Amino acid sequence: MPAQPTGLIQSVSRALRIIERVSAAPRPVPVKVIARQCGLNLATTYHLVRTLCYEGYLVRLPSGGYVAGPQVAERFHEMVDGFHRPPRAHAVLRHLALVSGHTAYLARLAADHLVIVDLVEGDRSPWIEDLQVGLETAVHATALGKALLATLARPARRRMLATHGMPRFTPATPTEPAEVEAEVCRLRPGEVVVEHGQFRGGVCCAGVAVPGDGPQTWWALGASARGAEVPTRLVTALRTAAADLS
Repeated sequence: MPAQPTGLIQSVSRALRIIERVSAAPRPVPVKVIARQCGLNLATTYHLVRTLCYEGYLVRLPSGGYVAGPQVAERFHEMVDGFHRPPRAHAVLRHLALVSGHTAYLARLAADHLVIVDLVEGDRSPWIEDLQVGLETAVHATALGKALLATLARPARRRMLATHGMPRFTPATPTEPAEVEAEVCRLRPGEVVVEHGQFRGGVCCAGVAVPGDGPQTWWALGASARGAEVPTRLVTALRTAAADLS
């Protein structure tokens, strides 16, 4: 986590903490539980929860428990729209998933974070809970991330890896910057990248960077498959999709 800045508004931090806790809960959360989980006194929690309900970020159910409100979903859609996907991006993903049968992804770097911007599921790929629209994912252990790392200068790559760390997901995950650098430095932007079980065991992925319409703007188009090897025809379909997107 970055160092805590000075001048934080505690009530804002507390309200955001409540939204996070309630949104992540598998069932409605009573206000006393919210207070305990967020480390707040009950009176403060009541005031914050009432305000969040008024603003639409929480909803109180007849049972007395609270769930995330419609404004949470609104902010999510605004965030995804803010990435300004290429106009035909979803159509390209849908066609890639249709002809290959594999899940197709679109991702980009945003403030040094790798974010999934769009996807279309395919029956031949496993459902991966950490690769969903709006979620940040691992730049060092995914083909999407490596395809985009190849578009950066070496100092920028090293800074990104150092900032976010390199957690181990499987025994095959690279955990040292030199490991990723040795792989990425040989790639040209737009070349297909393949990873084997580095992010999820028994899953392999292919990714390719596609230039956007602005300077230094790149998208990553990718697909996942079960097993240890990416099918050759999936790589071919991915190249065709990248050409369509660009």
